[in-house]
Amino acid sequence: MWLYLAALVGLYYLLRWYRERQVVSHLRDKYVFITGCDSGFGNLLARQLDLRGLRVLAACLTEKGAQKLKGQTSDRVETVILDVTNTQSIAAATQWVKERVGDRGLWGLVNNAGTFHPFGYTDWLKIDTYMSTLQVNLIGLIEVTLSMLPLVKSAQGRIVNVSSILGRLAFFGTVYSCSKYGVEAFSDVLRRELQHFGVKISIVEPGYFRTEMTDLQKASETMKQVWKEVPPHIKETYGQKFFDAYFENMKNGLLQSSTNLNLVTDCMEHALTSVHPRTRYSAGWDAQFFFIPLSYLPTSLADYILTRSWPKPAQAV
Repeated sequence: MWLYLAALVGLYYLLRWYRERQVVSHLRDKYVFITGCDSGFGNLLARQLDLRGLRVLAACLTEKGAQKLKGQTSDRVETVILDVTNTQSIAAATQWVKERVGDRGLWGLVNNAGTFHPFGYTDWLKIDTYMSTLQVNLIGLIEVTLSMLPLVKSAQGRIVNVSSILGRLAFFGTVYSCSKYGVEAFSDVLRRELQHFGVKISIVEPGYFRTEMTDLQKASETMKQVWKEVPPHIKETYGQKFFDAYFENMKNGLLQSSTNLNLVTDCMEHALTSVHPRTRYSAGWDAQFFFIPLSYLPTSLADYILTRSWPKPAQAV
């Protein structure tokens, strides 16, 4: 019996491997629009797709980021300035894309732009932090998708949404996790609604990676600033020793983050170029072999594993 089961599992993975190796034809004629190309995953993906011969339309938040990318790529890559929190900016970028793709439509939309603010306990953060993070990571992603959707449907193309392992298993960074759970839900519904239009949606869920957004110095400054602004009556319940321990834990976590961003961009590239893209890509060894398996455990057991080493607040009961 076990031999038959092993054979079936082996056959399944062999068939999946074969299907996933099939590449979409005429890639050099296809346009891909990527948000958040100033640095990190978006910047690397733009360069990676350029080497594959695709026509990359790269959206950067700043002119400096756009100029830097132009200096790293061929003339197939074109850049535009985009603020995903600004409706007029999104409309202008959509018109810019439409003028370039014409009747061919937009083969790929990669919603990569985001902001990272996991630093601080839930009641340490101001409501403005929640609002601004959701505006970039979720509302901006939705608005860009809705604006570009007719172009993607015209090409029967792909949408790749960058979520996070914190969109599958939330254990710190309330506001960031909320935004990524929203990305997961939006993507799941959209995938099911658009299946009859020939549009395929993939979600990329990176683990811990070191990018400009997770720079240790910036993160340390942010954590200290957040703690400084916590109201005294809340600070009192946690205590300075708690914050110091929390600060060290977060620093150690950032130091252990992977520097191999290709683990993420390879997933994005596969979602755009494979005939049979996956619905979800878990990027990084920590995501694949720790966090995803952990997400399937009973909640009480997962809670224990995740929080057993956390410091205790001063007024813990």
